[in-house]
Amino acid sequence: MAPRTRAALLTMTGLSAIGVLAGCASSGTADAGSGTAGSAPAATTTTPAAGSGATSGTTTTSGAYKDGSYTEQGTYSSPGGKEVISVNLVIASDAVKAVTVKTVKADPTATQYQNKFIGGIGDAVVGKKIDDLNVTNVAGSSLTSQGFADALGKIKTDAKA
Repeated sequence: MAPRTRAALLTMTGLSAIGVLAGCASSGTADAGSGTAGSAPAATTTTPAAGSGATSGTTTTSGAYKDGSYTEQGTYSSPGGKEVISVNLVIASDAVKAVTVKTVKADPTATQYQNKFIGGIGDAVVGKKIDDLNVTNVAGSSLTSQGFADALGKIKTDAKA
């Protein structure tokens, strides 16, 4: 095969592979931080298995999510390594009524950013619909927001009506 023909064939094959990969990437994906549910699996119970998130109090269904208090851990990577936060959301009528975030595991620098995040997260999410949450940066802490998004995705699964 001539070099020019081979180059054309490789280019077309590469473009086809890119098209397939692009189609795969856009199909069924969801931005965890955007609050869009995407194609998340439906929860079958409001009481998670031991070691996972927890619900407390009574839960009632008012829309897409069951009312109640839900706690999950979210993880993210920082320059200091893997960091973990605990997020508790109180949900009523598909909206966030209260939020509590706690440090679980973090290096000293990450702890400083998490404390800033903790101080500002309530203003960013309380009173908003859970599917409208898009927390990307709170009080200068963008990485902690990734951990929040991770926990939020788990909470949404736990709270699915």
